[in-house]
Amino acid sequence: MSVDVQPVIMAGGSGTRLWPLSRAGYPKQFLVLSGNSSLFQQAVARLQRLAGGEVAVGAPLVVGNEEHRFLVLDQLRELKAEPAALLLEPVGRNTAPALTLAALQARAAGRDPVLVVTPADQTVGDDAAFAAALRQAVSVAAGGAIAILGITPDRPETGYGYIRVATGAAAGEAPKVARFVEKPDLATAEGYLAEGGYFWNAGMFVLKASTWLAALEAFRPDILAATRASFDARSTDAQFVRPDKAAFGAVPSESVDYAVMEKCPGSGFDIRMVELDAGWNDLGAWEAVWQVLPKDSAGNAAVGDAIIKDSRNTLVHATSRLVSAVGLTDIVVVETADAVLVADRERSQEVKQIVAQLGAEQRGEHALHRKVHRPWGWYDSIDAGPRFQVKRILVKPGASLSLQKHHHRAEHWIVVSGTAEVTNGDKVILLTENQSTYIPLGQVHRLANPGKVPLEIIEVQSGSYLGEDDIVRFEDTYGRS
Repeated sequence: MSVDVQPVIMAGGSGTRLWPLSRAGYPKQFLVLSGNSSLFQQAVARLQRLAGGEVAVGAPLVVGNEEHRFLVLDQLRELKAEPAALLLEPVGRNTAPALTLAALQARAAGRDPVLVVTPADQTVGDDAAFAAALRQAVSVAAGGAIAILGITPDRPETGYGYIRVATGAAAGEAPKVARFVEKPDLATAEGYLAEGGYFWNAGMFVLKASTWLAALEAFRPDILAATRASFDARSTDAQFVRPDKAAFGAVPSESVDYAVMEKCPGSGFDIRMVELDAGWNDLGAWEAVWQVLPKDSAGNAAVGDAIIKDSRNTLVHATSRLVSAVGLTDIVVVETADAVLVADRERSQEVKQIVAQLGAEQRGEHALHRKVHRPWGWYDSIDAGPRFQVKRILVKPGASLSLQKHHHRAEHWIVVSGTAEVTNGDKVILLTENQSTYIPLGQVHRLANPGKVPLEIIEVQSGSYLGEDDIVRFEDTYGRS
C-alpha cells in the first residue's frame, strides 16, 4: 500500500543576515547562492525525488508571504512544476501557524497525508543520502510517530539548537528524542560533540497532518483555534489560498519547536529522530555561504566579476561590477548595485543589526534592490536626481502593468526592444523599437506587452515627487489595490 506524501515548503523567511543580496522584497530562498537554481527550487526538486516504490509524492504545498506569490509561481514554472496550493500568510506568525495552515489544507481535501516539512532556504550536498533519510522518516511517520531530522554535527556549532537522542535503539531504528537543547555556548557545544548523541536541529519534520493537529490541540489549542478560524474564513483565487487577514493577525506567533516539538519527549506523542548526514547547510549567514562555495588553495571564494590577491579565507561576491580585494583575511565583501557590505566573516551573523538600522531609518535598501521584481516583470532604477528618475523596465510576454495615473510626475517611454501597447488617455497605440511616447502628469495610462518576446523600455520620469506610492490604480490583473 502506497504512502500519501505531501511536501510542505516553508517559504516565508526574510533572510536578513544575507543582506545586501537578500532583502525583504527578494529574500534568500529565491536567490541562487549555490548550484544553478534558487534555494527554493532546490527544496522543491529534492522533495519530488522521494517519489517511487510505495511513496506517492503530491505537488508541493507552499506557505509563504502574499508579497512573494508571483516569485513562487515563476520559480515553480521554471521547474515545470505546479503547486497543490499557495497558502499566503497576510502577516508573519512563525512556523507553527504556517504548518497548521498546510495541515488544514490537506485535511480539507479529505486526505491525511504524511507531511514532509522543510524550510525553503537550505542546501544539501548529497541528494541520495537526503532522500534515503527522508524515506526512513516517512516510514516512521506513516506509523503515527513524529519524525525529526537531526544533522550529524561536524564542528562545535553555537548557532543551532541541538537534539539529544535516547540510547537503546535497535540497529536501523530511529531513536527516540530524549530532549531538545537551546543554542549552546562554545564550551557546551564542544562537550556535546565529544560526548556524542547530540545532533543539530535542522527544522525539518515528517508527520501526518492529523498527528500535527492532535499535538497542537494538546499543547497549544489557542494557536490551533485561531489558525482554524482564519483558515475557515479563507478566500481562494486559482492556486492562491488566503486566510482571513483579521483572524490571522490574532494568531499567536510561535515556532514549531516551541509550540509542539520540545513538549513531545515524555508525553504521549512518540517523537523520533532520523539522522541526516548529507552535507546540509542552512545558509543562515555569509559565513555559511563561504563554507559551501568552491574555494581556491588559500580558502578564498569568488562569485561574479571578482579578483582576489594575497588573501586567505575570504569571500567576494560581486553582482554588478568588478570587485577586487588585496591582503584580506577572513573577510566577506558583498556588492550589489546599490549597497556594499564588508564584514569579518566570523561576525557575519551581526549583519542583521545593519538591516535593523536601515529599517529604523526607513531607507529603501532595507527591503528592495535597485532592480525590483513585479508580477509583470521588473524595473531597474538606473539613475536619479532632483526632479527626475530613469528606469529600465521589462514586461513579460502577455503581461501588463495596471491602468493607473500619477499626481506628481510625467513619463517619457522609449521602446528598446519588443512591442508596446500603450493606453494614453482615450487612445491605444502600438510602439516598436526606437519609437517613443509621452504620458502627461495626471493622465490615465497603461503599458502592456501583446507580443511573444519580452518588451523592454526606458522610462524617464520628471516631476516634484517620484515615489512608488504616487500610483492611483483603476484596474490591475494581479489584484493590487
